[in-house]
Amino acid sequence: MCPAEVIHLKNGRTIWADHVTQEGNHIQYDVGEDSYSIPKSLVERIEAGGMPPAYSSATTSKTHDVPEFTPADSLKQDPAVSEKIIRGDQVDPEALSALESANPSDAAMAYSIAGKHEFDHGNFAQARIYFDKALRFDGQNVTALNYYASLLVRTGNPSEAVPYAERAVRMAPDSPDALTVLGYAQFASDHTEDAVRTWKRALALRPDATVQQYLAKAQRDATAEADYSERESSHFSLHFEGRQTSDAFRTQLLSTLESEYDDLVRELGIAPRNTITVILYTEQQYFDVTQAPSWSGAVYDGKLRIPVRGIDSVNSDLARVLKHELTHCFINQLAVGRCPQWLNEGVAQAMEPKQVSNGRLIANLFQTQREIPLNVLEGSFMRFNSAQAAVAYEESLATVQYISDTYGISDLQRILQRLGEGNSTEAALRATIHSDYGSLEDEVGKYLSNKYGN
Repeated sequence: MCPAEVIHLKNGRTIWADHVTQEGNHIQYDVGEDSYSIPKSLVERIEAGGMPPAYSSATTSKTHDVPEFTPADSLKQDPAVSEKIIRGDQVDPEALSALESANPSDAAMAYSIAGKHEFDHGNFAQARIYFDKALRFDGQNVTALNYYASLLVRTGNPSEAVPYAERAVRMAPDSPDALTVLGYAQFASDHTEDAVRTWKRALALRPDATVQQYLAKAQRDATAEADYSERESSHFSLHFEGRQTSDAFRTQLLSTLESEYDDLVRELGIAPRNTITVILYTEQQYFDVTQAPSWSGAVYDGKLRIPVRGIDSVNSDLARVLKHELTHCFINQLAVGRCPQWLNEGVAQAMEPKQVSNGRLIANLFQTQREIPLNVLEGSFMRFNSAQAAVAYEESLATVQYISDTYGISDLQRILQRLGEGNSTEAALRATIHSDYGSLEDEVGKYLSNKYGN
């Protein structure tokens, strides 16, 4: 691993970069294939010669706490086979085709190697094709089954993932990888109690801090919903405690969700493939289960979690909350869970619909180069206090409004699609609106200044 340069920000955060340069009032830095820019006023100092943490250009920060596991690489690879298939960090399709005439287990191994390569690089559509072929040659390949199940959940198909994960566990009942992925598929497909039992088995075989965290979350879910009932509509499964809400309110809520679902299908051109789980909580239950900050009003983490204490009808505020959180579900489907938080929250607010409420303030922040840089807003907003979160949401909405007003909603869709195809955020931006982060922030600043004044 090569030495890196470390950018120390005044807010205490650090950025590891491959190369750093100063361009006027901005600091330009490269991470992998991507280039970023932040105002010089945010930087305390820059140090050279550090050793960066592991980095993958194909990995973006996740917008919500959706469980995501990558099985350990247990492929027994023949180096000669790997060298034939992976050339110049690319899969060689001709070499793969040539190996199809080999015995089935060798062909399955070859396609599994190719699938894992694309999976690790975030190219999920191609990875699915390769894993599917691997399993046609050898339906008992445990590693291929684990990766395929994990991929299906990450691409919004948890119900499809469960049979593959169950087959992997039947083939390798003492594999913590297989049990971890099965629990992942069960939890994502709304079989929480099954996930609890499966993850406990996995932890008994191999301690794992991440699995322990998700087990704790699943247990909180199971405890909160012990006495809950369910009601279903065309696209939703509603979980509720009968004393919290009236039957009329639940009917109205499902009707609102179905109407908003239809709106989003028209606006975003895609529909989630699976039934969407919606859970209604008392206010305290909501915070106990989600562990969300006090400023949070609802959460989408693979399920819509809505606090409804004191609400007995779907008013305009609740309708906007529902559409906001439902939009995250659509974005997750479109971008395959790879959407940066600023874009995710910006689109969700725009779909409510909502307008920037503090235009002058946000315009001034950009004009004086005191905005939160977009690359800092790639990760979860849950780490922010209420004041920081307010600015983060406003900046996200302003940026999405600029893109929509300037280029149209179709380019927002194309950005999300490119993210789902494995592009980095900046690569997706360059391919659609021809901007990197630095130029986009400059353009948003001018847009805000013209719209809201100094």
